[in-house]
Parts: sequence; structure tokens; C-alpha cells
Amino acid sequence: MARVVVITHEHDRFLGKRDLLLRRGSPYLLFDVLQDLKRRGHSVRIQQGLSTTFSADIAVLHVDATTTPADYLAYARGFPVCLNVGAADISKRRISGAVLGKDDPWQGPVIVKSNLNNQGIPETLLNRRSRRAGKPPPFPHLPILPPYEVHATLGDVPDDVFDSDDLVVEKFIPEREPDGFAVRFWVFCGESERCTRYISPNGLVKASETIRREPVPVPDELRERRRELGFDYGKFDFVMHEGRAILLDANKTPGRPQNLVKMFAAGASVLADGFDGLIRRAGWK
Repeated sequence: MARVVVITHEHDRFLGKRDLLLRRGSPYLLFDVLQDLKRRGHSVRIQQGLSTTFSADIAVLHVDATTTPADYLAYARGFPVCLNVGAADISKRRISGAVLGKDDPWQGPVIVKSNLNNQGIPETLLNRRSRRAGKPPPFPHLPILPPYEVHATLGDVPDDVFDSDDLVVEKFIPEREPDGFAVRFWVFCGESERCTRYISPNGLVKASETIRREPVPVPDELRERRRELGFDYGKFDFVMHEGRAILLDANKTPGRPQNLVKMFAAGASVLADGFDGLIRRAGWK
């Protein structure tokens, strides 16, 4: 069986606190996949920070930050196989298919977002934990980012937003339903996947706040985008707009919403099948 190592940032908390029954938890979906891999006989180790050794058959680069630091990328490339090395940058300007410029002819509503993934919250947490440990922050120039804001038209967006490298303006194009809005979430690992359409009463759709969900197919153009972005494992958020799949967000360290933990854990075996396929492709049984 293969030796699997998960590379996380020195100050990340991949393994959460133990519950009342002393069971380990995690805020990350990969935790459930790894639990399934261990039941299949593979060994799993969490490498928190950099090491001088490369004792694993296959690694996963799981640094929860928009842009993976160069030293972590260099370390990851020392392994025989490392997943998601190509997905080092998930900033909105690189990922999103809905970004607008100031002079675009778009007539519909728009949303102002941070260029950083998840409003820079992962970087903020890493900086805070680093300072508590008496070390310099890994992301010292992190801006203070406002909440997402929806505007009726592009002309309503303040000019200084377009001058900021920290913000992006996107088309606001959730799929409209009689009772709300919908976004599609595609979770994948290797050749295994699940793709679900979530409907929410809120325009900013989150899986944890949905009123119903349904399985949907993955558009071919999104599979091509995944290859271009170098993702072996992760989650894509997208919508269908005017017959086209529009990628809105890509996450290389997807989480497991607390109120949906059982549902996400139940689907982890499918993703573990995909991970097993990647292990076999690397020459291990």
C-alpha cells in the first residue's frame, strides 16, 4: 500500500480539536477522504510545515492560502508524485470567468469581491497563529477586505474599486429560481466526482444555507478549465449562464460545512476511489 503525505502550512490546523468522544475532526473535506484511504490500508501522515525528508509515495499540497508560498511549492516538487502542484494560484483574476473591466458593456447587476480566496480569511488566520507563535506573519501585506457587495449596474461601482489590486468586479449571475437562486458545486479527485446544484433563498449561495439540491452533469468546458488550472483535487463553483458554464470560484482545500458534515463524509468514499486511482497511476497497488 502507498504512503500518503498531506503538506499543510506550518500554522494551519488541518486536524481540528477532539470532540467529547476524543474523536478527531477537521474543517476540511480531505480529512474524510483520508479516513477512507486509511481503512483501505494506505498510510497517511500530515506534514505541517516544511521538512528535510520526502518519505512518501504520493503527496497532496494542501496549503490553505490563495497563492501557495514558493518554498512550499519547491518542497512539494521533491516528492515522486504530488497532487495540486499546478494549482498554486486560485486568485479570482486567474480563476473567475465573470470578471469585468470598468468599460465592459455588461448591463446587469455586478458583485465586488476580494481577489483573494474566501475574502483572505485563510491568510488572516495563518498570520494570527504565526504571531501567537512568535514568528513573522507569512502574508505581511494582507489588506483589510470589505464584505462582498452587489450593485445594480457596473456604473454604480466606485471608481477606486477598479484601481485596487485587492478587489475584482464580477457579473452577478446566479441561476434564478422562483424561490431563490442556484449555484453548482463540482467536487472531484482524480476521475471521481460529484456535481450538485444548490438552491438557496440568498443571492450569495452557500451549500450550508440551501433549501434543496439536485445532482447535475459536469459541462465539458469546465473539465477543460480544470486541466488548464492544474487541479487534481478540489471544488469548482459555477453557474450556467446563457448556455455556458461560468466558473466563479475554485478551491484547492475545500471545507466541510458543519451542518453538512454527515452528507460530505458519506460522499468521501467516491473521492477516495479517485485518489486510489491516482495512486495506481503512480505505480502503487
